[in-house]
Amino acid sequence: MARKRSATTNGSSPYAIRVDAKTIQRLKNHSGDLSSAVLQQLDSSLSWYRQLRPDDRSALGLMAQKGISSFINWLQRPTTSLKWVLTDIFGSAPAEMTRAISLQNALQLIRTVVDVVETKVPELVGEADGALLRDAVLRYSREVAFAAADVYARAAESRGAWDSRLEALVVDAVLRDEPEHELRSRAAAVGFGATDNIAVVIGGIDPQANSAQLAEIRRFASGYASDILLGSHGDRLILLAGGIEEPNTFFLRVGELFGPGPVVYGPMVDSLARTPTSAQAALAALDACKAWPGAPRPVAAADLLPERAMNGDEVAKRELEELIYQPLVAATNGLLETLSTYLDLGHSLEATARELFVHANTVRYRLRRVCDLTGWDPLVPREAFVLQTGLVVGRLLATDPNPA
Repeated sequence: MARKRSATTNGSSPYAIRVDAKTIQRLKNHSGDLSSAVLQQLDSSLSWYRQLRPDDRSALGLMAQKGISSFINWLQRPTTSLKWVLTDIFGSAPAEMTRAISLQNALQLIRTVVDVVETKVPELVGEADGALLRDAVLRYSREVAFAAADVYARAAESRGAWDSRLEALVVDAVLRDEPEHELRSRAAAVGFGATDNIAVVIGGIDPQANSAQLAEIRRFASGYASDILLGSHGDRLILLAGGIEEPNTFFLRVGELFGPGPVVYGPMVDSLARTPTSAQAALAALDACKAWPGAPRPVAAADLLPERAMNGDEVAKRELEELIYQPLVAATNGLLETLSTYLDLGHSLEATARELFVHANTVRYRLRRVCDLTGWDPLVPREAFVLQTGLVVGRLLATDPNPA
């Protein structure tokens, strides 16, 4: 018997191994013995194989037997077609195999089969033919290893696409404010387990962004929060983060990941059930952000309360009333009157003092009390605007017979 090295066609190897028909027939006659030896070796040498469920063990054993049968068929017509190896050995089993064992285990299985065949072939066909067949086994096992790697690569891509779809469904459920039990179920499916310090960040998405870039965003954001989910809605990128350790640093750094345009983040919430509150605030803020061209990037939804209220956001109106108007109405020492006069008279301390017949220092004291009470400083132009909007909204709601 001789080894012929010649160029071939129809997908055969340019270094084809030629084995005579009698040798191939002897291998076919002993294929059952080879299969039994392989199964015994798998069970004795691979501890993870013994721990598999019976149906998984049976499926992998059947795959190993197919490998031996396919090797014998390959000897009759050697080929390097990866597609042929995939179909002949793995058939419809790739999904089962990738669920049952890792790629490392799959390669260990292939190595075990090769070792057994290399050892047994000389005993079955004689030492002279055995040397040639060992060479054939090595070449064929290389094709099987490449095929297995391809199977796992395809499975990883499929899982990645499926995980992305699940992730998008969770983000969509948050935006749509779905019932709590459904939200928890969807979040659990993608491994989102954060129970506190949860917030939603929304901004533009780079038109050229692909899955690899989104994965990089997720990796970067994960350095500042324990759980990260991403979803895209049209030209918007929605990031849901949980377990945020340092909020100020997190929002600042994450804001750099978004595409052109404003980036806003909703309030931090302490449970997954309240996450839609953060999302709705962020969405309303993003819609209203164009009314404040000088807004920082990123900007908190709470910093856009005036613009949100003017844009029809009822939640923002109620917050302004509760945070500004009601506390000032309940306060003593004329805080509401002083603030109103100060705002009406163009932010002039002296004019306010004359109008109220008090000293300018009294006006300063009362305005400091307004800041202590509401959190906004009337002496800062932007914060004075927030306070003025709060007074307007509070008065409208106070006189509305049917408040929303």
